[in-house]
Amino acid sequence: MELIKVFICEDESIVREGLRDMIPWEKYGFEFVGDAPDGEMALPMIRKLKPDVLITDITMPFMDGLSLSKTVTKELPNLKIIVISGYSDFEYARKAIQIGVEQYLLKPVTKTDMINALEGTRKKIIEENEQKDYVKLYEQEFKKFERLSHRVFFEKLVEGSMSVEEIYDEADKLHLNLAANCYNIVIFTIRDLDQTTYSGDASGVTESLLNQFMQYPDYILFRCNVFSYAVLIKGDEESLKRLEDKCVRMIREHCEQAQARLDWHVATGVATNRLSGLSSCYQDANRAFAYRHIFPTQHVFTSEQLKSEQYAPDENQINKIDAGKFDPMIIRYFVQTGTINEVGTFADEYMQSLEGSLNSILFRYYLLVSIRVNVELALKEAEVDPEELSNNLPSFDMNTTEEEVGGYLNEVLTTAIKMRDAEAQKRGNDIINNAVDYINEHYADEDISLDSVAEEINISANYLSALFSNKVGLSFVEYITKKRMARAKILLRNTSKRSGEIANEIGYKDPRYFSFVFKKNQGCTPSQYRNGEVEEE
Repeated sequence: MELIKVFICEDESIVREGLRDMIPWEKYGFEFVGDAPDGEMALPMIRKLKPDVLITDITMPFMDGLSLSKTVTKELPNLKIIVISGYSDFEYARKAIQIGVEQYLLKPVTKTDMINALEGTRKKIIEENEQKDYVKLYEQEFKKFERLSHRVFFEKLVEGSMSVEEIYDEADKLHLNLAANCYNIVIFTIRDLDQTTYSGDASGVTESLLNQFMQYPDYILFRCNVFSYAVLIKGDEESLKRLEDKCVRMIREHCEQAQARLDWHVATGVATNRLSGLSSCYQDANRAFAYRHIFPTQHVFTSEQLKSEQYAPDENQINKIDAGKFDPMIIRYFVQTGTINEVGTFADEYMQSLEGSLNSILFRYYLLVSIRVNVELALKEAEVDPEELSNNLPSFDMNTTEEEVGGYLNEVLTTAIKMRDAEAQKRGNDIINNAVDYINEHYADEDISLDSVAEEINISANYLSALFSNKVGLSFVEYITKKRMARAKILLRNTSKRSGEIANEIGYKDPRYFSFVFKKNQGCTPSQYRNGEVEEE
């Protein structure tokens, strides 16, 4: 630890110089940085030197010690103050306590008295710094991916199921600052083109991007589903557009600079100046996001773009079929990556591109066969049981009318995505069961982490994080912490092991950090719990 800086303010030169010279500062972990004969002269020096400890007399000309202490603690709230005084009047001590003075010593002050006061102050500074480090470490552990409570909050926020008052109350509980004049939402997804597993390059790009977003207070990140994220952008009328462009640019740069073939898409909603408007804003972004299935080679979509002729063909040109949209791979791609709530938008746009051509019976039949074949191919790639395909996918025949084609497309896509998700659910359950089994066996390992567990079961950490919170109801870190705390409580109540031994046994290298986490989660210290001062709920 760095030396703790000390400044002395004392009007009696003999006392001031005596204190300065009689203490072997470095021996006790201190550095003497300066002195002054009164508070008026001391104040600018303290502002410049920013000491950790101020030793000051109470009665001094121009500015006394209490006035100096009151002023500097406002500017340097972590500054520790040791007051020395020739008065034992309780009123002085009372005022010193109100200001937050650390130690109150009566003159004459001996070397032993001062060293004891300094050592006590040093111990408190070290403890406070450790607490700050522990808080930072604790927050980092939980912030690396997501807390389930945050995800649930944002799900309700974009559903529009909370009042403005409830939004602010819930955000305050989660320490989320949502105050702004304007808002928008950007949705994005990044996937590997060359891999079917969830441990490829896209995971590394996504994690790097998430870490960068967390550095900006104007961006609040939350997960939409296993593969997609949303960024809530806060700003004012002047800055919001710039922040939107910066957000999209960050995603583009991460994906384009990656040494991998990535399938990535971004969609931006319509800005709102109300928190209550975020639900509509999200729906706008989600509608734009659905067009990635229609235009898979395009990366960025906005609600404004959807009004252009490219997305809404001129009715005078409906006889011109868009061959690109008719590409059967579009159907296969949608079954692979689409969601239930995107089926309507996708089907409407797909059918609109074919208007004027469905009056041909042969073309309709060819289209229906193409849809069915590509749905089946996509589901086989998703490892859906072939027998289940034949039993569940809707059928058609040569008599299917022009009006019925759109309904068939909606029905077959909805059925296919439900089958795909059911199969993914089974695989996800297997993955989580493997992960939980591994964690239950290794939670006491010091080096266990989301990354190490993901590597053990051969999926990406990001994908494991999403599955874990969905299926277990806790984030990865919350689950491990819960396991460790449960074991610690058993050991505290049923053994005579010391706190340090218990910390080591459940995976904490630092016993004091274990105590910090225990108190954070249980509301009491390990010793208080052991002594029965807190009852089980």
